[in-house]
Amino acid sequence: MSAEHVPQERDYFWLYVAVVTIALVGVILMVKQSETEKYEPIQQQQNEESAKMNIRILKDY
Repeated sequence: MSAEHVPQERDYFWLYVAVVTIALVGVILMVKQSETEKYEPIQQQQNEESAKMNIRILKDY
């Protein structure tokens, strides 16, 4: 019998898991950034209205 060295095939499972995870995180970050940009004018308007309503009158009694 001859003892031949048979190279083992590499297991790329964890590499695939890492790539898919990084891709999903990237997609989620892009969606969140898009939502932030989409609602930014509304947030600015709410901040302006809040600033206008936050008038304090100080009186000496």
